[in-house]
Amino acid sequence: MNASPANTAAPHATHYYVPQPSLYPFFLSGGMFMLALGFILLMNKFAPGPWVMAAGTAVIIAVLFKWFGAVITENQRGAYTDWEDKSFRQGMIWFIGSEVMFFAAFFGALFYCRVLSVPALAGMDPAFTLYKDFTAVWPSAGPKGASFTPMGAWGIPAINTALLLTSGVTLTWAHWGLMKGKRAQLNLGLILTVLLGVIFLGFQAYEYHHAYTELGLTMGAGVYGATFFMLTGFHGFHVTLGAIMLAVVAGRCVAGHFDAKRHFAFEAVAWYWHFVDVVWLLLFVVVYWL
Repeated sequence: MNASPANTAAPHATHYYVPQPSLYPFFLSGGMFMLALGFILLMNKFAPGPWVMAAGTAVIIAVLFKWFGAVITENQRGAYTDWEDKSFRQGMIWFIGSEVMFFAAFFGALFYCRVLSVPALAGMDPAFTLYKDFTAVWPSAGPKGASFTPMGAWGIPAINTALLLTSGVTLTWAHWGLMKGKRAQLNLGLILTVLLGVIFLGFQAYEYHHAYTELGLTMGAGVYGATFFMLTGFHGFHVTLGAIMLAVVAGRCVAGHFDAKRHFAFEAVAWYWHFVDVVWLLLFVVVYWL
């Protein structure tokens, strides 16, 4: 999603570029259907479930690889101009906006449970409640949840916060390198950012293992366990996607793609990564610290 200055003189500069009809959407829909079907089979304990999920995942990955490769090829041959660049930017803004709403729903669920439902349950008239001994203490497993030890803020979560904040700095440093034509700085900054993201995910995997094996903190540990893993798990999924996108952009930079004026693919991934950083800061404060 970038174009060189010379591309503004492309033959289609007076109209919006429309690609040739493609079967990629059809195959992608099929892969998503297989993934969903396999998950349903797995939830209902049918043996083929995991295999159908694996097949659907493979189809999705293959289609995305080919489809994005086609977009990059179109871009490199000068198919995109300022018109398409504007559409790409608008699309990315709307996408990140939808991601804001996605996480807002889970933060809202945490707020409802912590600020409204837990105190309401604890404050019920003892004559009309089944949970007479329940108190409004957070973290809470709920009236009948399993006991657990909450995750502290100043261990791995603090380290991961430092890692993501540092990755934002290295990504910005890489952007400066691109704007100033310093390709070595650009490439090194992106590689460091990807590496920091991978280290973050490694620490989070260790944190989950520690929570399940030593703290009793699982998805079944009442409302705290459910909200903890939903928020941190989905954030980890977004970090994974961001690291993959950054790796792709890093590969393109090494190949000589992008320049100071035309580099929206880089900018889009940078926007996404900074969004992930901000979400983590909110998570660290609301889930781990408070």
